[in-house]
Amino acid sequence: MLQQTTVAAATGYFEAFVARWPRVEDLAAAADGQVMAAWAGLGYYARARNLLACARAVAAAGGFPDDEAGLRALPGVGPYTAAAVAAIAFGRRAVVVDGNVERVMARLHAVEAPLPAAKPALHALAAALTPDARPGDYAQAVMDLGATICTPRRPACGLCPWRAPCAARRLRIAEMLPRKVAKPTKPLRRGVVYVALRPDGAVLLETRPARGLLGGMLGLPGTDWGEAAPAPRPPLAADWRDAGAEVRHTFTHFHLALRVVVAPVAADAARAGDWRPWSPALEAALPTVMRKALRAGMAACRCN
Repeated sequence: MLQQTTVAAATGYFEAFVARWPRVEDLAAAADGQVMAAWAGLGYYARARNLLACARAVAAAGGFPDDEAGLRALPGVGPYTAAAVAAIAFGRRAVVVDGNVERVMARLHAVEAPLPAAKPALHALAAALTPDARPGDYAQAVMDLGATICTPRRPACGLCPWRAPCAARRLRIAEMLPRKVAKPTKPLRRGVVYVALRPDGAVLLETRPARGLLGGMLGLPGTDWGEAAPAPRPPLAADWRDAGAEVRHTFTHFHLALRVVVAPVAADAARAGDWRPWSPALEAALPTVMRKALRAGMAACRCN
């Protein structure tokens, strides 16, 4: 949950998650839809799909592998996670490199090459310092050093245990490192989302394809998202009208603008499809961008 999400935002989700599924076997037995609903609002839903696939692989194997190679073979586990678990949980000598460690290495050795090109060099420098004894304690110490002392802005060099050998401190460039290549401007994609409401309060939903953004999540019917204005694609015949609202949301690589279109639909004319009664729990199970669109559509229907 903490991948690209703050501790403050993830804590409540984490506590509810482990209370509901306290053991890996419990999570492995959970339905996909239940897990995705519990994750709704955290974003980056591929993490939830990978977590569930990983739990099922671990449960089927009878336990976790205890080395980097075995951990890397699990769904969704990359180099950093595999190294961290191997070192901290199993005491294996593994090179644990996150953003904090990269910053410490860049400053300690005054690495001027910008990220991300400098990553291999910073990993090699971290590997040279990783000890055979207590590698998990060492890994956590260096990560904490970067998080609390060797911070991105105004590093507390006077408190740093590595202040004497730190080349960046000596050159007075610590706060400038690591250098980074400027991020490109995120493109804007557009789409249309349809909010169909029955007199009994039910709303038309769909389950999104398993792969892709918001994969496997409940959502409102809509068009594809692209840089050009999309062609209309209503999910059923109805008196559709513009809600006068545009929902905006930002994903990792692009901004999204969704035009909200609404239609009140007679109950006897719309029995096919995934109609669900509105409730706070249903709304909470939707990803954030769909929740915004549903609220905008329902507000438009109440006003007219």
